Formats: sequence, structure tokens, C-alpha cells
Amino acid sequence: MTDHGSVGIVETHYFTFAQPPGKLELECGETLGPITLAYETYGTLNADRSNAVLLLHALSGNAHAAGYHSSSDSKPGWWDALIGPGRAFDTNKYFIICSNVLGGCSGSTGPSSINPETGQPYALSFPIITIGDMVRAQRRLIDHLGIDKLLCVAGGSMGGMQGLEWVTRYPERVGSAMLIATTPRQGAQAIAFDAVGRHAIQADPNFRVGEYYDKEPPRTGLSIARMLAHITYLSDQSMRMKFGRTLRTTNAYRYDFTSEFSVETYLDYQGEQFVNRFDANSYLYITKAIDYFDITAASNSIDEAMTEVKSKTMILSYSSDWLYPPYQSEQMVYALMRKEGDVTYCNVQSDYGHDAFLLEVGVMSKLVSGFLEHAMHPDKVRTPYQPERMDSEADPGPPSVHTRSIYESHRVDYDMIVDLVDEESRVLDIGCGDGELLHKLMSQKRVDGMGLELSQGNVISCVRRGIPVVQADVDKGLTALPDNSYDYVILSMTLQVIRKPQLVLTEMLRVGRRCIVSIPNFGYWKVRAKVLAQGKAPVTRTLPYEWHMNPNRNYISINDFLEFCRTHNTAIENALYLTPRGATSTTKLWPNLLAEEAVFVLSSNEPPLLGETVEEA
Repeated sequence: MTDHGSVGIVETHYFTFAQPPGKLELECGETLGPITLAYETYGTLNADRSNAVLLLHALSGNAHAAGYHSSSDSKPGWWDALIGPGRAFDTNKYFIICSNVLGGCSGSTGPSSINPETGQPYALSFPIITIGDMVRAQRRLIDHLGIDKLLCVAGGSMGGMQGLEWVTRYPERVGSAMLIATTPRQGAQAIAFDAVGRHAIQADPNFRVGEYYDKEPPRTGLSIARMLAHITYLSDQSMRMKFGRTLRTTNAYRYDFTSEFSVETYLDYQGEQFVNRFDANSYLYITKAIDYFDITAASNSIDEAMTEVKSKTMILSYSSDWLYPPYQSEQMVYALMRKEGDVTYCNVQSDYGHDAFLLEVGVMSKLVSGFLEHAMHPDKVRTPYQPERMDSEADPGPPSVHTRSIYESHRVDYDMIVDLVDEESRVLDIGCGDGELLHKLMSQKRVDGMGLELSQGNVISCVRRGIPVVQADVDKGLTALPDNSYDYVILSMTLQVIRKPQLVLTEMLRVGRRCIVSIPNFGYWKVRAKVLAQGKAPVTRTLPYEWHMNPNRNYISINDFLEFCRTHNTAIENALYLTPRGATSTTKLWPNLLAEEAVFVLSSNEPPLLGETVEEA
């Protein structure tokens, strides 16, 4: 056991509560007690008990999230790569807790535990449990540890379901949450896979209606259930890359029914390993709890279910996850946005499928560490803005060939926008990039800011700055957001790259009371001169790319934009015509000719348009 950054040797602890007659009342109507929860902790709880992070495991997980139980252990805890000194869940900063769920088989009370009333294992006399029951048991553990409010709850898959229960059932007990590769309700497809797995276990002759603890367990049934479930954790891409159609031990078909393909023997191995560490009855109970999960069950909609959420929330999905596809995460994201919640969302690009939350260590480390840092220090983003080098994760876009590219130097339009935005207003920045403008607005104007951004690298950069950001394609519209939900909607130097500019501008005017748009001016005299003199696509400070690397789709002049506003009943409340030095008197005379860029403040009202009085050069 040599693992730099590991928490090292760890010990499992046990907490017992709900002694009769004070049994825990379950959602099924029965009671249970006494209850024991196995748990592990890593790091040190600080003096004011404000640094506690509760990790929530998935179906087949346990309390052993990190480190080793002995020096001879060859395999660390299930999320070890993210937990330890200097890692994402930094044990130098945070006190990490992980418990085995109620109904589990790794030290917590479950169907394999001894029923004190009979002296025999509960087996199927164990009461049906829910995700909510698991969380209520965890709350008793957190009370036992003397923690009034958790800094964060974090978990993937079933762990994300538990996280959702925490933030909706005990909103005052949770400061922040990471809901990863999860869903607000178990869907029909996922229920179907679980049901087939349970049937496989129950059809095994060794199942004996759950009474197998002193006999041979239903190994075949549990193995098949695990193999079936494991397929849902992978993706077509990952299976194609890892296995293809390769044969495991021969170069030719054997023409029999043994496992020949590499993917077959891999699944055989997964099943064999699983039956050595997991209880078949626990599998039945936990998958049933997952299938019952529906955060909207006690409400009329996901919006109503999310009404009580007070925590800063980060939701992560994975592009190739077909068990809980990204659209299910987006339902939660937009529900939180509609209630003006502090939400961040990233759809991580990965070929690993559902298991990506365990395997995409690099991306996860950056997102988790950045999110936790600002959950612990929420005012850090509001400290005076200091110009900084571009974040290593930020997406700089195509390489510019102009030595003074606007995207690699001081942004004059940002200065103007900061001056235009009112103090403490609600701001949505579309195409927010690495978050520089929002960072300025949050630190200088103390706005309640949120970004929309398509690039994963820029999303990560925003998270590390402490800026709420939602990964989204604005060309699909803003239909998930209600009218007038923001004081300002900003689109800075982005209109020229989007596919559906009219849709985006219309949606901005619906969602924002005011909109601020900055554009590069294709009518600028240097642009005209380069086209005339060279007969080639122009390269300037605001259009700094070679034609074959150019992301721009729309070549907009100031006159084009003024005409658009005239013909689409859009009021221009203010217009600033800029050079690299800012607004000048000469640019006001002939803006379409002399201004290199422009900033407009728009609304959907219909006063006289400034554009009607502008001299068009």
C-alpha cells in the first residue's frame, strides 16, 4: 500500500440508535430499531463544526470511501482518488463523513442483520425502506456527531438521490450540495432493469424466499443481477473501445455457449466479484428503494419540490450516461433557476457512461475542489477584482492572428457594461466565457450573477472563480426561464457566433428587464479598407481569426443592428460606440464607420429608437 495523497489506514466506526421503544418510523408505516450505521471519517472537524462534508454512496457502495483498512489492502475506498490531503475533498480543509446506508450489508442494519426479537437474520421480514428513510437515519448520525449544519452533501447515482432528499427534507441543515449522475425520479427504463435483476435473484433455487443465510446463497441470481446492472453503468462508446468483438482466449469461435467474447468474460468477472461482497436481500431492498424514489411525489411538480432548497447546488451529468441521461439533470437545474436558486451545472463530456462519476477523476477534481472552496468561503468571489491570467481550464477559442486581439487583451466593452449595470441587480451573462465579466460585476457591483456557457473548460473556470454557471446552448432558447426573471441579460461579443440570433435576442428581451449587447462592428473603416485593399477576409482586433478558423457566423455592422432593432420593436435605451480607448466624440458622429465595437442597452418597450437619429456612414 503506497498511495501519495491517500488518507492512509482508516477505521470503520458504528453508531447505534432507535432503541425500543424509540424505534425509527419508516415511510412504509412500520418501525425499526435498534439501528446501527457503519461510518468512516477522514480529516478533522474544525472548532465551529462548519467544515463537515457528507458523502453518499451508490447502490453497491459502502462507508469505505477512502484509504485502506490495513497495510495489506490492495484496493482503496470507492472514491479514494478524490479524497485525501490536497485532493478534491481535501482532508486538510474538510471533515469527510461516509456511512453505509440503512438496508446495506457492510455494517449497517439491513436484512442480513440479526433481528433482536427472533435471534435470526431479518431476511425478508426486514421492512421495506426508502431513500427518505436512509436520509433520516443519516440525520441521526449527523446529530450524534454534533454537527448542526453540513458544509456539503455529495453523491452520485443513488447517492445523488440521497442528496436531493437532504436538500428538500432538511434544507436548513445543508449549506451546499453536489448532485451527480442522478435523477429527480426513477424512470420506467431504470425500474425495468432493476426489476429484471430482482427476478433473477428470486428465481435462483438457492434464494429460498430470502432464508439462505445458513445455506448456499443465491450466487447465480445475484451475479446475473449485477451483470445486468453493470451494463447500464457503461456506454456503447466505452464497451466498443474496451472490448469490441474481441475473443478472450482463442482466435476462433468455439461454436458453443461458453463465454467467448471479452465483454462476456468481463461481465462474468464482475458478477463473481460482486457476490463475494454483497447480500442478495440487500440488493432487493436497495433497488426497490431506488425505484420508489420520486422527489416530486409529495408535490405537484419538480418546481414545487425544489421550492424549499436553500443550498448552493452543483449538478453534474455525463454525456454518455443513458441510465440517468443529462436531460434528467437539466430538469433539476432549470427548476432551481426558476426559483432563483444558486445552481451550477456541467454536462461532463465522457465516454464512460454512468460510471463516469467514479472514473473522470481529472475533471471531477477541478469541479469538486472549486465548488467546495467557494461553498466554504462564499464571499471570496466578491473580493475586489484583480486581473489574472486566464484559468488553465478556460477555452481560449481558435488561435488569433492579430497581435492585439480583443479576446487576449483589455476588454473595453466590459468596462462599459460594469458602469451600466445597477448595484445588487440580478444578472444573466449568456456566453459568459471564463467568468471574467461576471467576476467584475459580482465584486464591483455585488450583483446576483449567473452565467450560461457551452464550453466545458469555461464552465470549470467559472466554478473555480466561484461563479454560478449553467452549461447550455443558448441557440436552443431560454424557454425554461420565466419572463422578467433577471434585471439584466448580457450578451458580450457573442451575437456574431450564435446560429439563431433573432431567437436569442427575442428570448433575452423576454427574460430580462433590460438587455446589454456588445458587438464587433463589421462596418468599421479598417474592416472595409482591408476587404477593398486586399480582397480577403479581414483580420482586425475585434475579428482576429483567419477565415478557416473563424467561429463567427454573423458579420454585423452597427447599422445592421440598428435596423434590426427598428424592425423588431426593440427599444435602444443607450448606445456606446467604442474604440480601444473607449467612447470618443468622433465615434458618435459616424459610428458605423469609426467605431470598432458597440454596446447597446435594449428593452422590449417602444420609446423612440436612438437608431432613428444616428447618422449612418
